[in-house]
Amino acid sequence: MDIDSLSDRILTGERRALARAITLVESGREDHRAQATELLAHLAKSKRQSLRIGLSGTPGVGKSTFIESFGMMLIAQGLRVAVLAVDPSSSRSGGSILGDKTRMERLSRERNAFIRPSPSQSHLGGVARRTREAIALCEAAAFDVVLIETVGVGQSETVVSEMSDLFLLLLAPAGGDELQGVKRGIMEMADMILINKADGDLKPTAIRTCADYAGALRLLRKRPQDPEEFPKAMTVSAVEEHGLEDAWSEMQSLTDWRREAGHWEVNRTNQARYWFDQEVRHALLARLETPQARAMMDRFSTQVGEGALSPSIAAKQMLAKLATD
Repeated sequence: MDIDSLSDRILTGERRALARAITLVESGREDHRAQATELLAHLAKSKRQSLRIGLSGTPGVGKSTFIESFGMMLIAQGLRVAVLAVDPSSSRSGGSILGDKTRMERLSRERNAFIRPSPSQSHLGGVARRTREAIALCEAAAFDVVLIETVGVGQSETVVSEMSDLFLLLLAPAGGDELQGVKRGIMEMADMILINKADGDLKPTAIRTCADYAGALRLLRKRPQDPEEFPKAMTVSAVEEHGLEDAWSEMQSLTDWRREAGHWEVNRTNQARYWFDQEVRHALLARLETPQARAMMDRFSTQVGEGALSPSIAAKQMLAKLATD
């Protein structure tokens, strides 16, 4: 593969080249990983930055509908929008439906939009293993806004906040009960809570739910990277496209404030450090997947099962052997 040519095509905003590059970075083949590393190094020189918006929400809340309506509004304002949608993978077959592009029919037809569904491949955190690198590719392709949709709400879905500039939590009216088990972790990360489906008979309920969450946010936490009025809760209707412009205006206000206060660059720096740490951890774990390591693991596992070694001693000996190999 001609990395220089692929890099040049991405920098001109060619969507086909971008799709091919994301396929490359998602590949687990060793030669593809080397090519992906070279490509990302080439593109990093462009220094382009997009507004990265992470979005999570409870199942059935209308994430895809919201993203389509929100993306169409941004395109109408002259912006280019990329959507990275992560679908859950089957723990049995490893397959994914990858239906987000089908659900965003209007947005998928726009020249200034790019939609890429990716399987989570059982990777924790609500995002795919290489979502962060896919974001970098979209930035190099000069997309103004990159929307990252997680597989769904949960304690681990907060990982998306480590690769986004803004983290939105989408909830349904009267949906407080379904979020009780995960409320603390994800609400501590959310910059804005958007109560979707604020239309028709649900509108009064949505307004009450919004007020409840606004009060909860004030009690829950205050962060130095937030201006006085943030985090905040708002109502929107993705179907009727109400409240989207107000929500976008608030996102821009928060982004501008963080840039002026210096929190934007600090956040990006901390995220880079976080992902360096994650890359090291994944590389170490990958060493356990080699045939030699698996055979060694099986031998120690047998000895532990027979009672010849304790789990802690076997683990210590295993790590010592890996260090010398």
